[in-house]
Amino acid sequence: MPCSMTGFARQEANYPWGTLVWEVRSVNHRYLEPHLRLPELVRELEPAVREEMRKQLSRGKVEASFTYQLSGDSSQTLTVNESLLQQLSQALQHVDQQLPNPAPVSPLDVLRWPGMIGEYKIDREAVLEAALELFKKALAGLIDHRAREGAELQQLIETRLDGISEQVVQVRAMLPTILQSQRQRLLDKLTSIKAELDQDRLEQEMVYLAQKSDVDEELDRLDTHVTEVRRTLKQKGAVGRRLDFLMQELNREANTLSSKSIVSETTQAAVELKVLIEQMREQVQNIE
Repeated sequence: MPCSMTGFARQEANYPWGTLVWEVRSVNHRYLEPHLRLPELVRELEPAVREEMRKQLSRGKVEASFTYQLSGDSSQTLTVNESLLQQLSQALQHVDQQLPNPAPVSPLDVLRWPGMIGEYKIDREAVLEAALELFKKALAGLIDHRAREGAELQQLIETRLDGISEQVVQVRAMLPTILQSQRQRLLDKLTSIKAELDQDRLEQEMVYLAQKSDVDEELDRLDTHVTEVRRTLKQKGAVGRRLDFLMQELNREANTLSSKSIVSETTQAAVELKVLIEQMREQVQNIE
């Protein structure tokens, strides 16, 4: 089953400390070309993210972007340095004992003491672990999307393959009639000019005509290539490059068929073959 190189996936997860979002998209490319947009918080995940892509994707230009939003509580909650507060309290008690009628100390003054309060600190390791797991889900979603599109591409290609097989059958059926028609045309031409009929020369001309218009070999190869394309479409893994090669071979046989054409029917069949092959080639460009 072929996979398309075009796809998109988005994964979002909420945690007590915030929200994480991955967006992954891909388009066709000769090789695997990752592009990452990571904030500083998760920058060190880049090697692991690239490795996940390398293990599961073979081709395509893949863009992955990560965003996060800390929750209101986690970004604004303040913490009190309990150890420092206890030390300061003991110091104030000592001052109270030493000074007569000391002024009361405001709690706000205590909070203003250097190092007494600090912002909430997020568990960075937890963020990194959660972000990597979420990326794996996003990548799986991208692969599912590419597989669905690949199934559609396969259906389109197989429809064109059916069209090629139909053209081959039609040309095969026409060949005896075409050769007989050309033989009779040659005889009529010789009769019209009142030429002396040399049976040996006539047979030589017919052999030459038959060789020139013999496309059995091209039709056989077209059938063989169609069979190989169908077989390749059933394989697992990246098959795009092999399919692209087979499109070139199909086109080569269609060109040869066109060059050997001696009647309009085979010329028209060759043109139809080229149209079908070109339609397939355009679809194959998107297959991994």
